[in-house]
This record gives sequence, C-alpha cells and structure tokens, in this order.
Amino acid sequence: MKAMILNEFCEIAERGAAAKRTDLPLKQEPLEWTVMPDPIPNSTQILVKVSACGVCHTELDEIEGRLIPPNFPIVLGHEIVGRVEAAGSDVTRFKVGDRVGIAWIYSSCGTCEFCLRGDENLCDQFQATGLHAHGGYAQYTVISEDFAYPIPERFSDSQAAPLLCAGVIGYRALRLSRIKPEQVLGLYGFGASAHIAIQVARFWNCRVFVFTRKGQREHQDLAKELGAEWVGATGDAPPELLDCAIDFTPVGEPVKEALKVLKKGGRVAINAIRKINPIPELDYATYVWYEREIKSVANVARRDAEEFLPLAAQIPIIPTVQEFELEKANEALRLLKEGKMHGAGVLRMPD
Repeated sequence: MKAMILNEFCEIAERGAAAKRTDLPLKQEPLEWTVMPDPIPNSTQILVKVSACGVCHTELDEIEGRLIPPNFPIVLGHEIVGRVEAAGSDVTRFKVGDRVGIAWIYSSCGTCEFCLRGDENLCDQFQATGLHAHGGYAQYTVISEDFAYPIPERFSDSQAAPLLCAGVIGYRALRLSRIKPEQVLGLYGFGASAHIAIQVARFWNCRVFVFTRKGQREHQDLAKELGAEWVGATGDAPPELLDCAIDFTPVGEPVKEALKVLKKGGRVAINAIRKINPIPELDYATYVWYEREIKSVANVARRDAEEFLPLAAQIPIIPTVQEFELEKANEALRLLKEGKMHGAGVLRMPD
C-alpha cells in the first residue's frame, strides 16, 4: 500500500526551548512517501480501505516531538473513513463493504475500572491510532471492530473525517465544560474542532463568544457565519462574562485569559493533548477563587463517537473542509501549523 510515514520526530535544537515556540516553521518535508505491505487483520479486526483521513494538530505534536510514538516509522492520522475490505473470523458488527470511521482511540484493556465505566480514554493501556498503531495516512489500516463506528449516510467521506476527531473531541469538551442552554460559552481558537463544536452549542441553544489570534479574519468570519454572537481576539474583553469556556489552542496564554473573563463557579475545559508553551502563572485569588475550575480533556472514549455521530447527522453538522491528495500531506500540515487552514484539512487516498 502507498503511505506517508514519519521516520523520526524533528530534532530541534530544535527540541528544548524551540519546541515551546509557535513561530518556528514546520520542517520542510517531515513525512516521506513510501510503499508498505498491506496490513492483515487478526480474528477480531477489520481491514479498512481508507478513502479519507483528516489532518490534526496532534500530528504536529508527533512530528515536533511533544508526543513521541514508541516505534518508527509510524503512519500518522486518526480521523479515518473507509470501507471494510476484509473481516476477521470473529467479527460480527461489520461486514465487507460497510462504511466505517476510526477515531483517536485505537484500543484499551477493557477490564480496568475506567473501561468498565465507559472511560476507556483514562485506561492505563490506552492506545492511540496513528501513535501506538499505524493510522490513516495510507491506503489501508486495521482496527478492532469494537473501535470502529458506522458513518451516517448524510455525510460524504471528506465531511465525515473531521467529525471523528475534531468533532468527537469537541463534543467531549462540550460535555466536560458543563455548558447549559442559554448560557454563554467562550471558544478560544477556531480551527477544525471549534468550528464543529459551535454548531453543537448553537443546536443546544447556547450563546457563543469566539476568541482567535489577532488578525485571523477568515476564522472570525467563519465563526460569525456559524452563529457566534461576538468575535474578538484572545485577550479582548467580551461584552459579558462567560459561564464556561473551551480552549482549543496549542498554547498556554488562552487558559489564563479565559479564567480572567469567567463567571464565579465557571469551568474552562482544555482541549489539547500537549501545550507548546506553559500556562502562565495564575494568581489564585484573581483567577481561580470563587470555585472556578480548570478541566483537562484527555483523549476520547467510545461513548463520545457513538453519541456524537448520530447527533451530527441530526443537526446536521456539515464541516468546512479543505481537501489534499495524500502525497500533499506535508503541505496540509504546513498550512495547519501556520493557522492558514480553512476549516478542516482532509487527505484523499489514491486508488
């Protein structure tokens, strides 16, 4: 099969202090085009012929060494849509030809306290697609039938791909933020995940304020189109205090800024696996007192995908996507790094 692989994370003198900066350009060609043997499913797995795979900030974390795969080379990508090409002897949920999606969660132990209560994302043996196992920047991949999901017919392959991470993790962040109808939700950063989350929030009849980097006019315009009541730059004072907020950015400063404009008893959910730079020092009395909370959003569980995909079809959420051929993955990642992606980036697979 054809694939784009990461052979090693970018060694930045590059690592150290530079890994904490956002103004450094992405290594010119971090992924390499190659041909690999087709994967073979075991008895409980399905072989998926990939048609589309979303491009995510997590891939930048892996490329730049903030999140290091245990083995190289690795096929990145965890927003995967395709058709079942073959199924193991014990598979019962899917048959050849079914359209399925694969998300960040690749597997978990299934027996620990977290798995038994539906929080597989907290399992000590949690494994991630495109990190611990080969992902979707390739023509084929394999996955346990327990961690694949039916894709509603309403969506094209490219529309469905970002729903499997940007959408699913955004949905989890919304749940963990504890936002309620009529309340004011602040969204910090307006990339792939936030532009889906706002559609769920508006469906739930929440009021939404959006904060972006200064000068990100396209992101601000899209936020207004999707129902944001107010749009400004991170650090700007919104017209009202926030009941809840979600930070979608890879940097630390928005967390402090969100706490600054948060109501008493409010919560800031941080939707990021890693931060490029630390959250600035928080004066307890100023930013945290009065029962304000910070809640991290760690990975996703099966429940998130199972609940979100039908909801996305009901609303319906139609993601804004920018398509690239698989061999253009490096270009897509560069645009994502520079904040120039319009909506969600999606790679299309060759036949």
